[in-house]
Amino acid sequence: MAVPQLLSTAELVKQGAEARLYRTQFLGKPTIVKERFPKRYRHPDLDEKLTHRRTVQEVRSILRCRRAGISTPVVYFVDYSCHCVFLEEVLDSVTVRDHITTSQQSGSCKEEELQRLAQHIGQILAKMHDEDVIHGDLTTSNMLLRRGPEDTQPDLVLIDFGLSYISALPEDKGVDLFVLEKAFLSTHPNTELLFDKLLKSYSTSSKRSAAVITKLDEVRLRGRKRSMVG
Repeated sequence: MAVPQLLSTAELVKQGAEARLYRTQFLGKPTIVKERFPKRYRHPDLDEKLTHRRTVQEVRSILRCRRAGISTPVVYFVDYSCHCVFLEEVLDSVTVRDHITTSQQSGSCKEEELQRLAQHIGQILAKMHDEDVIHGDLTTSNMLLRRGPEDTQPDLVLIDFGLSYISALPEDKGVDLFVLEKAFLSTHPNTELLFDKLLKSYSTSSKRSAAVITKLDEVRLRGRKRSMVG
């Protein structure tokens, strides 16, 4: 079945500014299809080139993470003519955002458990950056906790690499962490100590953390100056 025909029968899950997400079956497996659609405000040739590059970067980042042992959705198929990526649907999962929010509201999760989660996130992000993968949109909504067997820690799955790219620059990694910090603290108030735990875990886990944390501090300073100027 051609990809456009398949998408015509698929369930539209979400449409953003850059892409549509569909839910369907592919080779008998639950699948999410990410389709990048044309931007009418761009010249067609430029739009085709940029969209193709974004798709290539996304797939490359996912595969590089998986080779490093980082959990991401499996890439089943890529159609570059339609700019579609067929990805594993991560079943039995909850976003880290919802997990933290529910835990804080219900008191069902001890603070120690949230600190262990923050520590685990720091370790995963350190491994990702050591592979020179820049996520580009780090938020707790783009991290899933997938249930494992009983008495085991849930698997942390990174998703939505649509803005990702490959870079060894500490500046880019520092900005990646800054994006997460802003999203984390705005989404989860009064969690400064939790994010500090995440950063400390990142620092001890990454082989090149010193330069990245230095750049993070510089990016923070620039952000504060912009806020003061308005």
